[in-house]
Amino acid sequence: MKNNLVQLQELGLRDYKETWEYQQEIFQEILNTKVRNRREDAQEHTKNTLLIVEHPHVYTLGKSGDLSNLLLSQEQLAHKNATFYKINRGGDITYHGPGQIVGYPILDLENFFTDIHKYLRLLEEMVILTLAEYGLKAERSKGETGVWLDVGTPFARKICAMGVRASRWVTMHGFALNVNTNLGYFDHIIPCGIKGKAVTSLNVELGKNEVSMLEVKEKLLKHFSALFEAELQTN
Repeated sequence: MKNNLVQLQELGLRDYKETWEYQQEIFQEILNTKVRNRREDAQEHTKNTLLIVEHPHVYTLGKSGDLSNLLLSQEQLAHKNATFYKINRGGDITYHGPGQIVGYPILDLENFFTDIHKYLRLLEEMVILTLAEYGLKAERSKGETGVWLDVGTPFARKICAMGVRASRWVTMHGFALNVNTNLGYFDHIIPCGIKGKAVTSLNVELGKNEVSMLEVKEKLLKHFSALFEAELQTN
């Protein structure tokens, strides 16, 4: 039987490495359940979890990424109070920091649908629908995962990065939406390895000093539930 319940955990401001290790624990637990079900011909439900978090300043590089897209030395990283990790998601380099809503859906897609392409498109759609509520026309950019504004113009800019890992239809990593993010930190990388493309945030686009993070989270979660036909549960 499929399980459409998703356990929502809001972690607040949490160290990247600590959160990454926590993701891997949940990810492995789901894989272990699937192995037991297959070996023992059992019917144990696999769990689904959605982590919502903010990170202190950190740069992460995907497994196929190019280290030269990080433009800072170790000494300069320390001066910026930032850390760096090479990790096991897809995609190139990105930045996480305060004012950014990061979501890690750790789902068994066999509970929903077995299609990674559809999974990524639904995550993008969740962000597109959320931004539409603020009057912004966000869209996809062909061949570039994530969510963008003014695609196909000289003013194209990315507002949400995405990178995932999946094994046996279990997902980890996810999306990072810039809400009140300090965009200066993106100047020290070639974001997602794409030269000449700008990065933006919701507060900049709306011309506000600050946008309610709580309000944006509520809208994201509403669209996540609808698109994935999932029932969110909190502890």
